Amino acid sequence: MLDRRKSFRSRVYYGARITFNERRSTMDCLIRNVSEQGVRVELDNADVISDEVDLVINRKGLAYRARMIWRRNGQAGFAFRNNRHVPTPMTLDWALQLRAVERANKTLLQKLGQLSDRF
Repeated sequence: MLDRRKSFRSRVYYGARITFNERRSTMDCLIRNVSEQGVRVELDNADVISDEVDLVINRKGLAYRARMIWRRNGQAGFAFRNNRHVPTPMTLDWALQLRAVERANKTLLQKLGQLSDRF
């Protein structure tokens, strides 16, 4: 089999998170190897992930926009869309917490509106 890689791949064992569906869906994964152009990850169900994702490596404080190249047997290969490391502006956990607070705020505002209509 012809290896078409353009750069050396390092074996690693990094936990990461894939976000997709406009950051509404997430899936934890394990990065098994990495190069300047992409990664190979292990994950539970690659079939539900869209072809364009954000890949966040918290341990390194990095985030990438990536495109899925292949998927099979609980693994997937991604090519980085941006050619340089981008510091994570906001961790995914913070983004998820912010979204939860925004939903709670919306619910509270609706209840407040209902209560003020009564009086």
